[in-house]
Amino acid sequence: MFVTLEQTDVAELHQFRDPVTGLRALIALHSTRLGPALGGCRCLPYPDETAAEIDVCRLARGMSFKAALAGLPLGGGKAVIIEPQKTYDRQALFQSFGRAVNSLAGRYLTAMDAGTETEDLDQVATQTPHVLGYSGDGIDPSPFTALGVYTALQIASERQLHRQDFKGLHVAIQGLGHVGRRLAMMLAWAGARLTITDLDQAHGKRLAERLNADFVTADEIYEVPCDAFMPCALGGTLNPETIPRLDARLIVGAANNQLASEDDARHLQDRHILYTPDYVNNAGGLIALALHRQRHNNAAVRSKVKGIGCTLSHLLNDAERLGVSPALMADRMAEQRLHDAHEHAA
Repeated sequence: MFVTLEQTDVAELHQFRDPVTGLRALIALHSTRLGPALGGCRCLPYPDETAAEIDVCRLARGMSFKAALAGLPLGGGKAVIIEPQKTYDRQALFQSFGRAVNSLAGRYLTAMDAGTETEDLDQVATQTPHVLGYSGDGIDPSPFTALGVYTALQIASERQLHRQDFKGLHVAIQGLGHVGRRLAMMLAWAGARLTITDLDQAHGKRLAERLNADFVTADEIYEVPCDAFMPCALGGTLNPETIPRLDARLIVGAANNQLASEDDARHLQDRHILYTPDYVNNAGGLIALALHRQRHNNAAVRSKVKGIGCTLSHLLNDAERLGVSPALMADRMAEQRLHDAHEHAA
C-alpha cells in the first residue's frame, strides 16, 4: 500500500468495510492544499484490492492536478467501490458509502464517475451533504466535460492539422458513455466523420446509425486511420501494446489516466502524435461542479470551461519551447501551483 501512496504522492488512503451491505470502498485524498478534495466515485468489479488501490490513488492525483490547472479552490480526491460479486442491495450499498463520505467531515466531496449513476448519488445524499451532482443538486457535469474536450480538440486540431473547423475531420471515439456519446453528437453536428466503438455493441451500433458513423470493435478502433483519436472509456488504453497500432495525428480524450505509464507520453512524442493531457481536456465537469457549488449560473460555467482552450494553448507553447512532452509540462505546471499554495499557506 505504501508503495502506491509514495508513487502517486497521495497523502491519505481511507478504507471502509460494511459486512451488512457488502461495501468495500477506498477514498484517497491526494491534496487539500487548495481546498476540500473533490472527486467522483467509481463502482466497478475490480479483480482485487490492489487494482482498486492503484486506480483510486492515480485518479486522486489526477484530480489534484486537474483542479490546480483549472485554477479552482479545490484539492484532489477519489473514491472507488469494489462492486460485490454476489447479489446486493444497491441502495443500501450507496447509503453505506454516504456514511463513509460523511465520516471525513467535508474534507472529501464525492460525485458521479464510472459505474455510478445519479440514482446512486441520491442514496449517498441521504447520508451526507458532501455530495455533488445528485438529482436534487440541479447540475449534470457531463455536458461541461464534453464541452471542455471539444474545446481542447479545437486547439489541438488547429495546431497539429491547421484546421479551422471540424468539417470532414475523421475522429475515432473510444467509449460512448455519458461524455463520449455527447462528444460524438457534437462532432457529428459540426460535420466530422466519425468512427466509434463501445463495449456495449448494441448501444454503439444504434448511435452509429443515428449519426451516420462507422462502428468497429473495441480492438479495431486502434488501427482506424484517422485525424484524431479520442479515448473516452476507462484509463490505461494508451500503452506499449496499443500506441504502435495507432494511425492518428493527435489524441484528445475524456478518459482519466489515458496513459498506462509516464513513458507512454514519450512514445507518442517519438511518433509525432500530439497528445493533450487528459486532466486538462476533461476539467469541464470539475469546473461545473465547483462553480455550481459557488452558485454561478450556466453561462459563467460555460465561459470558464471554454478557458480550457487558453490553458492548453499556453501549455503546448511551453512544452514546445522546453522540448518536453505536453504530459510532462502539465505535471510540472500543476506541481508548481500546488507547491506555491503550500508555500503561501506556510
